[in-house]
Amino acid sequence: MIRPSVLLMLCLTLLLPTAAVARPAGPPEVTKPGKVRDLTQIRSSRTLRVLINQSRNSSGQVRGQAIGVEYHRLRAFEQYLNGHARNGQAIHLKIIPKAKDQLLGALARGEGDLVAPGELLDMKATDKVSASAPIASDVPLWLVGVKGERRLTRVEQLSGRTLALTTGSAAGDAVSQINQKLALRKLPPVKVEWVDPSLAVEDVLEMVHAGIFHLTIVERPIALRWSKVLPKLRFDRQVTISEPGEEYWFVRQDAVMLRTSIDRFLKTYKPPSGQDVAFQNIYRRLYRVRYPLSRADRQRLEKLRPVLQKHARKQGMDWLNLAALAYKESSLDPAVKNSRAPTGLMQITPSAARRVGVNNIQTLDKNVQAGARYLALIRRKFFASPKLNERERMAFILAAYNMGPERVQSMRAEARRRGLNPNQWFFQVERIAMERLGMGGVSYVNNVNKYYLAFDRERDSLEPDASKVALRK
Repeated sequence: MIRPSVLLMLCLTLLLPTAAVARPAGPPEVTKPGKVRDLTQIRSSRTLRVLINQSRNSSGQVRGQAIGVEYHRLRAFEQYLNGHARNGQAIHLKIIPKAKDQLLGALARGEGDLVAPGELLDMKATDKVSASAPIASDVPLWLVGVKGERRLTRVEQLSGRTLALTTGSAAGDAVSQINQKLALRKLPPVKVEWVDPSLAVEDVLEMVHAGIFHLTIVERPIALRWSKVLPKLRFDRQVTISEPGEEYWFVRQDAVMLRTSIDRFLKTYKPPSGQDVAFQNIYRRLYRVRYPLSRADRQRLEKLRPVLQKHARKQGMDWLNLAALAYKESSLDPAVKNSRAPTGLMQITPSAARRVGVNNIQTLDKNVQAGARYLALIRRKFFASPKLNERERMAFILAAYNMGPERVQSMRAEARRRGLNPNQWFFQVERIAMERLGMGGVSYVNNVNKYYLAFDRERDSLEPDASKVALRK
């Protein structure tokens, strides 16, 4: 018989906190697997459903030009399958973007036929999945910083430092192993900052390049590819993060014919010699994210804070969203003039200002008032649905501020028709924007989002009044 005191201790043990993970812990998702679709069923449906990682590096397409490394390979596989079709019926790819840590689970549930992550991905999470022949072997993880900061040569030098990682990063397990070794030497652990879900690996690299994050870890092919457009990146290759891994595609275990076709295709596939030409041309032309928290920028923001907070409060929005938009539009300079109509800190046009009842946008207060009112108008008329979370809502508002609300709504309708999530801008509706309009509008939203996240990380120091109030309480 178990004594009550022992039973109490057992219950308390179950309530002890577990190790931190990138996403909130919860019960495992138990779902009935969908019917396995092997190559026969795929040919019959004429659709190959491809689950891809939410990353432009992996699967982006801009105005018909592939910029994602997996997109090139997938299109070649589509041509391979169609070249071996007996009845002449063409198979078409249906692209299904998912967060990296959800890919294998979605495949096991039958939501797709093939997973093409474009990064290292551990398949230990499920026993219903089978890996293809390796797409790339001996792929190491590289520590990435920015030139001008101290170079690291030993893994012990990571002790006490912070790494910015995306959810599902292959570096997560590697850092856990490093921390075990550091603990044996009684050294402080490596800290991991799991970044906002709106950021992909390329976004983190861009923020390291700007100095917003200091360190990250990515696969060598990704690091080398982005070094061509982000020249200030620094690679500390002497720091051994983990043993090199292998990249794969994944299918359901019972999809034997599909896996066989993939392996045959991979034996002969060679990446096109110019596959990065479009990628480099597009990204070299884009506006480059800058560090928004320099001493001078902090001083500007401190002067602007009262007016930004006043009008953000009146419109029920976070003042740092206004600050991030103002940084993108005018670098926090109220005197900026544009050769076209946009004016002032928020770079709003007189016609847009009149639409929300502001006639003079030459003063700072009226300029911010007009910008805040116009953002609130867009939110109220087009993006008030409770189905949108606040980060996605703001992304849609920014897209509409830049491209026009009606155009963004038409993109959402197209996303719905193609099986994408019309309530998610990042990696979903933005795919339609990339295909229709190019990277300009997508880059605009992404850059403002990065500035917001940079400001939000420093919220306590940017809101000193709020800190004083909290201390008094």
